[in-house]
Amino acid sequence: MALAHDYTDVQYLPIPPKGADTAAGLFRLSVSMTFAKDEEIYGQDEDADLIYRVLDGAVRTTRVMADGRRQIGDFYLAGDIFGLEAGSTHRFAAEAVRDSIILVIKASTLRSSGGDVGRMGWEATRRELERAQEHVIMLGRKTACERVASFLKDLSDKSGDLRVVDLPMGRQDIADYLGLTIETVSRMLSQLQASRIVSFCATRRFRIVNPGGLARLANQTL
Repeated sequence: MALAHDYTDVQYLPIPPKGADTAAGLFRLSVSMTFAKDEEIYGQDEDADLIYRVLDGAVRTTRVMADGRRQIGDFYLAGDIFGLEAGSTHRFAAEAVRDSIILVIKASTLRSSGGDVGRMGWEATRRELERAQEHVIMLGRKTACERVASFLKDLSDKSGDLRVVDLPMGRQDIADYLGLTIETVSRMLSQLQASRIVSFCATRRFRIVNPGGLARLANQTL
């Protein structure tokens, strides 16, 4: 597979200290690559012979339909592993949402490893399946407001206990992930803010004002 990025400037990472997490141990033989905002990491239908971990930044996976419509499969933030596939090719492309640093390793290394590394591979695959299942439920059984609420809650959960949560992606990205129009996403965000469930302190930063109300909206299904 020919990556859209030049390998000439990659840097090999040092072996992590004893006690480092399993994922860091696996990626000790990886290369660190930088991608600019909107730069392609790998393409749709390209060979899936590499696996990736976000070190810094954010990544989106996308698939363009025959009629030109775009579906975003998921977003990956610092610490997330992506690029795992059931088959030999990538069903989605991957792009940097903003300037990002990505660790890259051969997929064969993960698949052939045993012990903690092997279990980490299975755990990453399990999480990927859970992501896909939750996305199907959200698209099929939730209202527009519930979809947006679920998205904000998931992003907040991934960010930990931060009072203010960064929103690295734009409104169009959110719309293409939730299966909504950008106008609907903007309207639902305004509705959530008017209801004092969330508060936007900037276009790309928000805080949760009413955690219980957001959780109820996020978990509600039709």
